[in-house]
Amino acid sequence: MQHRILVVDDERNMRRVLQGLLQAEGHDVDGATDGDEARAMLRKAEPSYDLVLTDLRMPGSDGMDLLRVVKRRHPDTPVVLITAHGTVDTAVEAMREGAFDFVTKPFDNDELALVVNRGLAQREANRDRAYEPLDPLEATLPPISLRTDEDDDDDPAAAILGSIIGVSPPMQELFALLRKVAPSPTTILLQGESGTGKELVATAIHRLSQRAEGPFITVNCTAIPETLFESELFGHEKGAFTGATARRPGRFELAHQGTLLLDEIGELPAAMQVKLLRVLQERVVERVGGLKPVAVDVRLVAATNADLETMVREGTFREDLFYRLNVVPIRLPPLRERPTDLPVLIRHFIDKFRRRLGRDVRGITPEAELQMVRHDWPGNIRQLENAIERMVLLTDGTILTLDDVPPEVRKGAGGAPITDSRIDPVTVDGNLKDIVRVHTQQLEREVILQKLKEADWNVTHAAKKLGISRKGLQLKMKDYDLRDMEGEA
Repeated sequence: MQHRILVVDDERNMRRVLQGLLQAEGHDVDGATDGDEARAMLRKAEPSYDLVLTDLRMPGSDGMDLLRVVKRRHPDTPVVLITAHGTVDTAVEAMREGAFDFVTKPFDNDELALVVNRGLAQREANRDRAYEPLDPLEATLPPISLRTDEDDDDDPAAAILGSIIGVSPPMQELFALLRKVAPSPTTILLQGESGTGKELVATAIHRLSQRAEGPFITVNCTAIPETLFESELFGHEKGAFTGATARRPGRFELAHQGTLLLDEIGELPAAMQVKLLRVLQERVVERVGGLKPVAVDVRLVAATNADLETMVREGTFREDLFYRLNVVPIRLPPLRERPTDLPVLIRHFIDKFRRRLGRDVRGITPEAELQMVRHDWPGNIRQLENAIERMVLLTDGTILTLDDVPPEVRKGAGGAPITDSRIDPVTVDGNLKDIVRVHTQQLEREVILQKLKEADWNVTHAAKKLGISRKGLQLKMKDYDLRDMEGEA
C-alpha cells in the first residue's frame, strides 16, 4: 500500500537519501528543508501525510517544534525523529510528548524501514479511532456540544468525557463508570467490537487519572513482528542483536509514571504473555541484552475485540494473565445498542468531513438520517465515519439526501429499501431537530419492544441485552406505554 510521507531535514544530501530509500519502498515522499516549510506543506496536503520523518536539530523551527504542531493539528499522524547519538535523551523525551519513535545517525537502512513501517501500521490503526479532535482555529461552525444542563462547568471530568460522543443510556453508564475507576491506578481491560472507540476511551482514562501529566504510550500488538515484541516493550542494549546500534528504552520505560495502552492484547504471542505477567507482578523490566532490572511505575490499560475468556478455555491465552488484566473490565457498546447516539454522531462526522474535504455540506434530510439510524452498522463508528466521508465527498448538493446514502445502508436485511409507514417526515410538525427526535423516539421504542419480546418480557434480561439498568428500562417502558403490552405479545 502506498503512503504519503513527509521528510524534513536541513541537510540536502540526507534529505535526498531518505527520500530515495522511502520511494524505493513504494511510498509517495515529499521533502522540506525545515520545520517552517514542513508546517506549510502540512496545511496544504490533501490527503494528509501518513507519517512525518524529521531531523531533530535544525535551524529555526526544529523537530520538537514540528512534533508539537503535528500532534496538535494532525494527532493521528505518527512522527519519527532522526537524531545524533548525543541527543538520544532528547529523543526519548520527545517520545514522551507523543513522537512515535526515533532512529539514530548513522542509521541502518533496514532499521529505518522497520521503524517507518511500524509507524505506518500505527497510522492505519489510528484510522480506526472513532473521532478526531476538532481544530478550533479551522472550525467555521460551532462545535457540537454533548454536555447536559446538569454538567458542572468547573468539572474537568465533564470536559474530558465530552470528547466522547454519546448521549444514550449505555454511554451515560460508561461515563459514570469511567469517573469511578479512571482516577485509580487499577488495571483496566477494555472490551468491544472493532470500531467502538477503545483507544479514545483509553485516552480519556489517562486524562482523568492522577497520571494525566505523565506520558500516554500506545502499543498496537497487531503491528509488531513477533520477533521484536520483547525489544519493543522492554527495550534493548546496544549490540544486543544485529541492528541494535544504540540503547533503546522500551514502551514500558517510556510510560514510566504514566499510562500504557496495549491495544489488541489478544494478539500477544504466548512467550510474551509470560514475560508481561512477570512485569505486572514485579514492576520491573529487563532490556534485551541487559543485566540489570529497571523499575517501572506504569498504569496498564489493555484493549481487545477478542473474547479472552474463550481464548483461555481454548488454551491460547494464559488464564493467570487474563485475571491480572481483568481487574476492571469495561465493555464498550456497539452502535446497534445505542441508536439514540446516531443523530449526534452523524452531525459530528458531517461537520468533520465538510471542513476536511472543503465541501459545502450543511446537513442531512430526515429521511436519509432515519435510514442511517436504522442500519445495524456492523463496523460500528468506523463504518459510520467512512460512510459519511463518502457521502460528503460524492454529493452534488449542500444537504445529504437518501440518494447520497450508500446502497448497503439503504437496503435492509432482505435487500429492499427500509421504509417506515407509520411516520411520514413531511407530516411531522417542527424543525429538523424536532423531526429527528420523533424518529429517534419511535426507533428506541421499537428496539425496546423487540428486546422485551426476545427476553419473554423478563425486564432484567432485556435490560442486559440493551446495555442499560433495570430501572432505566422500567422508566422507558413507562414513557413508551409498554408496561401493559405483555399480555398482547
